[in-house]
Amino acid sequence: MEPSQGNTKTSSASHSTIPVDSSGRATIFRPFSLSSPHSRAFHLAWLSLFSCFFSTFSIPPLVPVISSDLSLSASTVSAAGIASFAGSIFSRFAMGPLCDLIGPRTSSAILSFLTAPAILSAAFVSSPTSFILVRFFVGFSLANFVANQYWMSSMFSGNVVGLANGVSAGWANVGSGISQLLMPLIYSTIAIFLPSAVAWRVSFIFPAIFQVITAVLILLYGQDTPDGNRKTSNQNSIKNPENEENSNFVEILIDGLGNYRAWILALLYGYSFGVELTTENMIAGYFYERFGVNLEAAGTIAASFAISNVASRPAGGMLSDALGKRFGMRGRLWGLWIVQSMAGLLCVLLGRVNSLWGSIAVMWVFSVFVQAASGLVFGVVPFVSTRSLGVVAGMTGSGGTVGAVVTQLLLFSGDGVQKQRSISLMGLMTFVFSLSVTLIYFPRWGGMCCGPSSPSQTEDISGRLLEDDEVEDDRVTSGSLRPVC
Repeated sequence: MEPSQGNTKTSSASHSTIPVDSSGRATIFRPFSLSSPHSRAFHLAWLSLFSCFFSTFSIPPLVPVISSDLSLSASTVSAAGIASFAGSIFSRFAMGPLCDLIGPRTSSAILSFLTAPAILSAAFVSSPTSFILVRFFVGFSLANFVANQYWMSSMFSGNVVGLANGVSAGWANVGSGISQLLMPLIYSTIAIFLPSAVAWRVSFIFPAIFQVITAVLILLYGQDTPDGNRKTSNQNSIKNPENEENSNFVEILIDGLGNYRAWILALLYGYSFGVELTTENMIAGYFYERFGVNLEAAGTIAASFAISNVASRPAGGMLSDALGKRFGMRGRLWGLWIVQSMAGLLCVLLGRVNSLWGSIAVMWVFSVFVQAASGLVFGVVPFVSTRSLGVVAGMTGSGGTVGAVVTQLLLFSGDGVQKQRSISLMGLMTFVFSLSVTLIYFPRWGGMCCGPSSPSQTEDISGRLLEDDEVEDDRVTSGSLRPVC
């Protein structure tokens, strides 16, 4: 893997190892290759986001030690968990327009550099307030997810973008589970040589260094698009007039915010990925309190929920692409609704199962469906608007953390919370909000219940170059739908 030669434009020869479309996007997905800029971008994107998930979830495994040392109350720990999600709401929303402006590569690296000191500052926490603030600022790093998905959508064609998005985010999400397993081991090893009160503080050096390393790798070896970095692409706008449209940042932002489909996808993501975050935040405590397992076993169960992302979220992206190829956009939307509805029903069941092994089994199946639903959501996102892709991705990503915060506040905050009841209510909310996918309609490709406005546009765009029809987008945004049912 060689550096990107001072961020210069990549020659067409660099694409010779992989088939590409007319825009240079890869039409096949090779996750175990490093031979093309597309594959390098994939590995850099998921590894960088992995480090951010690792940092964000590096604190919860050590909370029992930290709470004992700092005398933190249960309400403080809960508030800190909510703060970590709240931090990522603002940063995810801002990351989308930033990617449109300077590109995903630079945006991702800047974020990692800025948030690495935040996780390192956990070593200097001395009060409940500082603990909450640290978790708030560390949560900003999760905005790297938006850059991750934007980058994949810039590098891979429509026929494989769902799979690329799913694998990239799925592998990265595993970082939350790995941190649940690895941080206690790091702490235990350091505690052999240092007092406990010092050992947990020193432990946070590892995730901070990890983030910095991935940021450096991105700047050295990554590029924004198949043809080079954003600055290079903009300089070539005469050759590609479409790049001229990207120069007006305000218009891009307004177009994204005014697209009703982006708001619906944000809601759907709030009750797929948001539910996943909420579950990861409380599932260890749930098994510890309800079934009396020890802390190590509870942590292992929680880790298994997160680690299933390595397969389940990519499966959602793969399913979206397969349904898109076979049934067009209607297939993508139906697949999203079915999988997310099943996730909601399984979550309801999880709160009602009274046996330990039965609960573990339901939790594992639930994890597959809820994580696959997240992959299916981002199987639709790249088709909403190529011009405002960053804004739409940012809105959707923010919706995930908003959903986590709202669900945490409504169902899992306060004293005397019955978690089994709250889990079932969370599943019911997931099922109900999944119905909003029926409102998504693309004039060129139709919706769940209606065909396209033009009978000639029946094939899924994933079979061709991913394009943006501004006229039809305006018609959708203004509410002037013309479905053919």
